[in-house]
Amino acid sequence: MSWSVFLPLHKHLAQLENLCKQLYETTDTATRLQAEKALVEFTNSPDCLSKCQLLLERGSSSYSQLLAATCLTKLVSRTNNPLPLEQRIDIRNYVLNYLATRPKLATFVTQALIQLYARITKLGWFDCQKDEYVFRNVITDVTRFLQDSVEHCIIGVTILSQLTNEINQADTTHPLTKHRKIASSFRDSSLFDIFTLSCNLLKQASGKNLNLNDESQHGLLMQLLKLTHNCLNFDFIGTSTDESSDDLCTVQIPTSWRSAFLDSSTLQLFFDLYHSIPPSFSPLVLSCLVQIASVRRSLFNNAERAKFLSHLVDGVKRILENPQSLSDPNNYHEFCRLLARLKSNYQLGELVKVENYPEVIRLIANFTVTSLQHWEFAPNSVHYLLSLWQRLAASVPYVKATEPHMLETYTPEVTKAYITSRLESVHIILRDGLEDPLDDTGLVQQQLDQLSTIGRCEYEKTCALLVQLFDQSAQSYQELLQSATASPMDVAVQEGRLTWLVYIIGAVIGGRVSFASTDEQDAMDGELVCRIVIAKLAALARVSQQTSAVAWLNWEILSCKKENERGRACKRGIHTNITNLKYWGRCEPITSKTLQLLNDLSIGYPFQKSCWLVKLSAVQFMLNNHTSEHFSFLGINNQSNLTDMRCRTTFYTALGRLLMVDLGEDEDQYEQFMLPLTAAFETVAQMFSTNTFNEQEAKRTLVGLVRDLRGIAFAFNAKTSFMMLFEWIYPSYMPILQRAIELWYHDPACTTPVLKLMAELVHNRSQRLQFDVSSPNGILLFRETSKMITTYGNRILTLGEVPKDQVYALKLKGISICFSMLKAALSGSYVNFGVFRLYGDDALDNALQTFIKLLLSIPHSDLLDYPKLSQSYYSLLEVLTQDHMNFIASLEPHVIMYILSSISEGLTALDTMVCTGCCSCLDHIVTYLFKQLSRSTKKRTTPLTQESDRFLHIMQQHPEMIQQMLSTVLNIIIFEDCRNQWSMSRPLLGLILLNEKYFSDLRNSIVNSQPPEKQQAMHLCFENLMEGIERNLLTKNRDRFTQNLSAFRREVNDSMKNSTYGVNSNDMMS
Repeated sequence: MSWSVFLPLHKHLAQLENLCKQLYETTDTATRLQAEKALVEFTNSPDCLSKCQLLLERGSSSYSQLLAATCLTKLVSRTNNPLPLEQRIDIRNYVLNYLATRPKLATFVTQALIQLYARITKLGWFDCQKDEYVFRNVITDVTRFLQDSVEHCIIGVTILSQLTNEINQADTTHPLTKHRKIASSFRDSSLFDIFTLSCNLLKQASGKNLNLNDESQHGLLMQLLKLTHNCLNFDFIGTSTDESSDDLCTVQIPTSWRSAFLDSSTLQLFFDLYHSIPPSFSPLVLSCLVQIASVRRSLFNNAERAKFLSHLVDGVKRILENPQSLSDPNNYHEFCRLLARLKSNYQLGELVKVENYPEVIRLIANFTVTSLQHWEFAPNSVHYLLSLWQRLAASVPYVKATEPHMLETYTPEVTKAYITSRLESVHIILRDGLEDPLDDTGLVQQQLDQLSTIGRCEYEKTCALLVQLFDQSAQSYQELLQSATASPMDVAVQEGRLTWLVYIIGAVIGGRVSFASTDEQDAMDGELVCRIVIAKLAALARVSQQTSAVAWLNWEILSCKKENERGRACKRGIHTNITNLKYWGRCEPITSKTLQLLNDLSIGYPFQKSCWLVKLSAVQFMLNNHTSEHFSFLGINNQSNLTDMRCRTTFYTALGRLLMVDLGEDEDQYEQFMLPLTAAFETVAQMFSTNTFNEQEAKRTLVGLVRDLRGIAFAFNAKTSFMMLFEWIYPSYMPILQRAIELWYHDPACTTPVLKLMAELVHNRSQRLQFDVSSPNGILLFRETSKMITTYGNRILTLGEVPKDQVYALKLKGISICFSMLKAALSGSYVNFGVFRLYGDDALDNALQTFIKLLLSIPHSDLLDYPKLSQSYYSLLEVLTQDHMNFIASLEPHVIMYILSSISEGLTALDTMVCTGCCSCLDHIVTYLFKQLSRSTKKRTTPLTQESDRFLHIMQQHPEMIQQMLSTVLNIIIFEDCRNQWSMSRPLLGLILLNEKYFSDLRNSIVNSQPPEKQQAMHLCFENLMEGIERNLLTKNRDRFTQNLSAFRREVNDSMKNSTYGVNSNDMMS
C-alpha cells in the first residue's frame, strides 16, 4: 500500500483518539489495560500505515499524533517483512514536511517524529536509488529548518542531535556488525560536518546577547549543547565506553578533525560559554570540555599538545577563581570529571611546564580539601578528585622535568582532609540516622585504593597523623568501655572512628611498593601494625555482642594483616581466620573475605614460601577438622540456598594448597584428609540407590561436595597429587555425577557445579594429566567427559522455549561450561583421538555432534552478547579448526555457513580475546582450503577425501562469505584501531591468495576513494604489501607478509593523517 494513498477511514479516527486518551490520561487500571490491548492490535493491523497518516493529518489530540509516530517507528524498524525503499523515502519526506509546517507541536510529538526520522535514516544508511545513497543528505534535510524561525532551528538541531545519538547506539534487533558499518560510515562522511556546524552555531549564539528568558532561545542553546556533546561522545572506534569505564576513557578523535582542535578558539568557546550562561546550562558545557580534554594524545605533536594543555589549564584556573556556579551539584560533578582528565590524559612532566602550574595546583588542592570536608555534598564526585591526586602522586618518581611539582606540599593536605572528614562524619551519621558510607563496601574500597597511593607520598606525615588519631580514639574507646555511665551512642561513635582508622591503616600499608620502600617506612608500618593489635584486642573483648561494627572491625583488622609483610602479624592473621570462620560462619561478608585471605596466604602471598605456614597449629587444625562441626558454613541446612555454597570452593582450594606442601606420595595422609568427602559421596550414593529420597537434601549434599572437590582439583596442579584425586574419584564416584546430571539437568544450581568440576578434572593444568604409556585412563576420562556432555546436551535441548531474561542462567551457562570442558579435553594432549574411529568407539563423535546440536540452538546474537559463552565457544572452535578440520569439513552446508558467519561477526567483537580467536580459526580454515585446492590441481595418486572435496564444493558455492571476511580484516587493519595486528595478519595472506581478483577490486576501490593527490601513494602502499610474497602459505612466506603488513599500516596511516578527505571505510563492505 503506497504512503500517498488515502483511505476513507474517518470513522476510526474518533475511536483511536478516544483509546489514546484512555491510555495516557485515565487513572482506571482496567480501562488503561483495555485501551492498551486495543492499540496493540491496531499497531499489528495490515492497514496501520494508512491509519497513522489519518491520525497525523486529521487527529486533534497530541496523544493520537504520538501514537502514529511510535507506530511508524515500529513499522520501519521491523526486520521481517520490511517496508519497501520507496515507501520509506515517502515517510521520511512526509515527516520532514510535517515538522516544517507544524513547528509548535507538543514537545513529545516532535521528539517522536524526530526519532522516526533518525531510525529511518540509520536503517537505510546504505540504501541506494539510482546510484545515490538516498538517506545520507542529513545536513541538506535540516538546512531549511536552520534558515527559518527559532522554533524551526530547534527542530533542525534536535534532528541532528537525535540522529547522532541514534547511530551511536547499537540495538538488539540488528547485528552488531551492521551497526558498526553504519556508525563508521556516518563518522567518516557526516559527523565532522555536523560538529563544525554545531560549533559555528554556538559561536553565533555566544556572539549575540541571548535573551535566556525567551523560552525558544533557551531551548535552542540547550539543543546545540546536546548536539555538540553527542558528537564528542560518539563511539569513534567501536569501543562502547560508558560511565563505568570513565576514568580510562580516551576520545578517539579522527585525524581529519585535527584542525578543529588545533584552533584554540574551539576550546575557548566552551570556557566562555560556561561563564556567560546560567548554571542550568553549565553541566552540558563542562561535559563537552571533559570530552575535549580527553582527545587522544596522538592527535597532536609535542608542541601542539603543550599549547593545547596550556589553554586547557588556563580555563580550569579561571573556573577555580570564580567557583560560584560549582555550588550546583551537576556542575560540581562534571568539573570534578574535568579535573580528573587533566592527569588521565596528560603526564605530570607536561603539567609542571604549564606557565600557571603553581597557582593552579594550589587552587586544585584548596578545592579538593574543601570538597572532602563537605563529605555529604555530591559524594559520588569524590572519586574523580581522589583519582586525580592518586595519579599525580603515582607519577612523582618518574618526573624528569626540572620544574617543581609541589606535591610534597599539597598531598599531605589532601590526605589529612580525607581522614579527618571521614572520622567527623561518624557522629553526624549516627545522630541523624543517615546512610553509613561503610555499608557501600565497593565505594569505600575504591576510595581507599586511591588513598593508599596518595598517603604514601610524604608518608612520614601520613603515619604521624594516623598514629595520633588512632591513639586518641583507642584511649577514648577504652575509657568508655570501663565507664558504667557511657552512652551507647558514644561507644558506637568510637567504634565507627576506629573502624574507619583500621580501614585507612590497612589501605596505606597495602600501598607499600617493595622496591621503593625504605627501612624508615617499614618502621612506620610497624608502628601502625601495633595499633592494629590494640584494635584486635578491643574487638575480641566485644565479640560476644556480635554487633555489625565489631564484625567489620574484626574483618578490617584481618584485611590490614593481609597487607602487612611481617611474619608475626600474619601468624596472628591465621588465628584471626580461624576465629572468624568459627564465630562468623553465618555472616557471609566476613566468611567470604576471610576465605579469600586464607586463599591468598595459601598461594604464598606475601611470602616466598608457605612451608612454614603449614606447621602452624591453626593450619593443622583446619587440615584435620574440615567439617561442619567446626566450621558452620560447611553445614547443610534447609534454610540455605544452593548458591550460598560458593565459598566452599575457595576454602578447599586453600586447604588443597596447604595439604600439598608436605603431601608428596603419602596416600595415607591423602585418604585421611578425604574422609569427610568420602562419607558425603557414600551418603549421596545411598540416596540414589533408593527410589524415594529427600531430593533437596541430596541436592545440597551433592552441590556442597562437588564445590569442595573443585577447589581441591584446582589446587592439585602436580601430577602426583592429581593422580591421587583421579584414582579416588574414578571409577567409584563418577556414576554419581552422571546420575545427578540426568536427574537435575533443568536445575542450573545443581548442574553448574557438577559441570564445572568435570571441566576442572579434564583441564591439563601444569601438565598434571600425564598417564603412563600402558594406562588407558586418558581415553577413559574422555569417555566420561563425552558421556556427560552428551547427557546434559541432549536433555537441555528438551527445555523448549526459555524466556529471554532467563536463557543464560537456565541454558547458555551450562552450554558454555560444556564448551569449555570439551575444549580442555581436546587440547589436553593426553588422548590420542585417532584410536576412537580406529576401534569403532563413538565417544568422540558423540561429543562433537552434541556440540553442533547445542551450537545450532544458540542465535548468533547470543554468541557475542554473553562474554563467557563467546570465550568458551571461540576457544573450542579454535581447537576444532586446528586439530579436527576433517570433522568441520564433513558438516552439512548450513552448519558450515553458521560457523563461518559466527567467525565473521567475531572478527569485529569488542573482546580482543574473541577477535584473536576468530583470526586463528579463520587462519586454520583458510590454510586447510588452500592446501586442499593445491592438492586438487596436482596430479596425485591419492585423491581428496570425500569430506575435503565436499567442503571445497560448499566454499565454491558461497565465495561471498570468505570475501566478506577478507573485506572485514582489511578494513580493520587500515581504518580501525587494530589491537591485534599480528593475529589479523595470519589469515589475511590466505584470504588474499584464495580471492586474488576480489582483492584486486577491493584495492582499486580503496585507492579510488582517496583524494586524487593521495591515490598514487595508496597504490604504492598496496604494491609494497605484496612485494616479495610468493603464492604459498609456508611459515617463511607468512612471516615476510606480516612484516610487510606492519609497514603497510604505518604508511597508510601516515598517508591519511594529513588528509582531511572524508574516507568512507565501510563502503567497500556494504
